[in-house]
Amino acid sequence: MPLTSLHTARQAALEALSPAPPESVPLLDAHGRFLAEDVRAVRSLPGCDNSAMDGWAVRAEETRGANRDRPARLRVVDTVYAGALPSRALQPGEAARVFTGAPVPSGADAVIRQEAARASEDGRHVDLFITVPPGHDIRRTGEEVLAGTLLFSAGQRLSASVLGVLASQGETHVRVRSAPRVAVLATGDELIRPGQPALSHQVYESNLILIAALAREAGADVRHLSRARDDEQALSESIEHLAPRVDVLITTGGASVGDKDHVKRVLTRLGARFLVDGVALKPGKPVAVAKLGTTAVVVLPGNPGAASVAFDQLARPLLLQHQGVLELRRRVRARLSEPRHKQAGLTYLITALLEHDDTGARAVLRPQGAGQILQNVQADGWAILPPGQADFAEGDVVEVELFDRPTHVAVAASSEGPRA
Repeated sequence: MPLTSLHTARQAALEALSPAPPESVPLLDAHGRFLAEDVRAVRSLPGCDNSAMDGWAVRAEETRGANRDRPARLRVVDTVYAGALPSRALQPGEAARVFTGAPVPSGADAVIRQEAARASEDGRHVDLFITVPPGHDIRRTGEEVLAGTLLFSAGQRLSASVLGVLASQGETHVRVRSAPRVAVLATGDELIRPGQPALSHQVYESNLILIAALAREAGADVRHLSRARDDEQALSESIEHLAPRVDVLITTGGASVGDKDHVKRVLTRLGARFLVDGVALKPGKPVAVAKLGTTAVVVLPGNPGAASVAFDQLARPLLLQHQGVLELRRRVRARLSEPRHKQAGLTYLITALLEHDDTGARAVLRPQGAGQILQNVQADGWAILPPGQADFAEGDVVEVELFDRPTHVAVAASSEGPRA
């Protein structure tokens, strides 16, 4: 069977799971999730003209020419704290003591900070030592947000800062899409549970933690971690037990065509419909995506490096789509640090660090291999060696897809799938 291109495979994989219906959750429970709908401001920020300083509310024209030698003297008629209302409007020749965040009395059009003024001992008058223009140190109604304006679009990730803004609007709940429920199933007779003694020819099972953590980084609710031997009956029982309990079942290991690679055969026997079976990708070529009943199944290779790449390119978009978003990563062009030979028909994703000099960016390729596990630590992104070319020389310019600071857009708002 011919391999599917990476772009086509990602598009096909997304058919395995639709966006979840919106639900309303408390703000703090929504941390890290994605808005299911646009949010508009229900009130202006600030809600009224208020003081940006502790000081004195005045008429700006009455400070004209004021200095240390010739202060302007005004009569103090009110004190206004944050959360309180002025007791009266200011008349000519009057000032009000105000504190940061306090509403500015009607009739005042400027605030003088307290360091530029001095109250009389009896508190009835204040001397002003500077000249200020109208609007000085006043935060105007709606200068940050006007009621009715768009605050955040659907697809916005709910960071602590975004949640703070929503709380400032008086919101207690927000509409998001539910996190996908995920189970991870690791297979392999060579695997030993961490914490147990292992011989040199055995391997500590790391993919359960690796893939579960990657799924959580993509917003998933990881419900089950399980292991199975390289035995068709044991594997079948594990899949039948886990699949009905989750939205997405992710398996690692047993994905290829060896004598003990049973995962795809078992899924076929259980009635799974394969949407993707083998991708023109390295590492990660054996990756598959299937539908088993209502559950999406992502079949990852067992080698950690290959599993990481395959998860990133197929499982991550699937998990994010369930939450109603498409992730867009930044790409930069960079020179290769060394030559590379590849299979011309495959897309290679090679972990890279970016270095910058006077001539631009340089992609320093990390030691690469399907079974390597250190390659992604502190990496900046994937250096993409596209299909159609077998040899790349040192200094050739390629695209690097960066891991940091992606943007997210609502699925319905996007007319394009993920980039190849």
